[in-house]
Parts: sequence; structure tokens; C-alpha cells
Amino acid sequence: MLALVLVLLLVLILAGAGFAVHVLWWIALAVLVLWALGFAFAGGGADGRRWYRW
Repeated sequence: MLALVLVLLLVLILAGAGFAVHVLWWIALAVLVLWALGFAFAGGGADGRRWYRW
């Protein structure tokens, strides 16, 4: 009985971690797209300012 509970707990932890990693991949992809759009739509002025301040 204890082994069954431990296996089910392990399955829940691994499934939750897999879901979290999947969500993080989508967030990373969205950030990458925003970063690329920032370079595409940067003003390109003479002072070399970027669209972000850091």
C-alpha cells in the first residue's frame, strides 16, 4: 500500500514538473518573439538608443 502511494505521488510530481516546464517553454518563446520584434522595430537613431532602457 505504501509503495502504491509513493508511486502515485511520484507520478503526480513528475506530471506537474512536466506541465511547468511546458509552460516555461511557451513563456520563453513569447519573450524571444518580443525581443526579436524590439530589434525589428527599433528606431535606429544616431544615438544608438534601444527600445529598452537596460
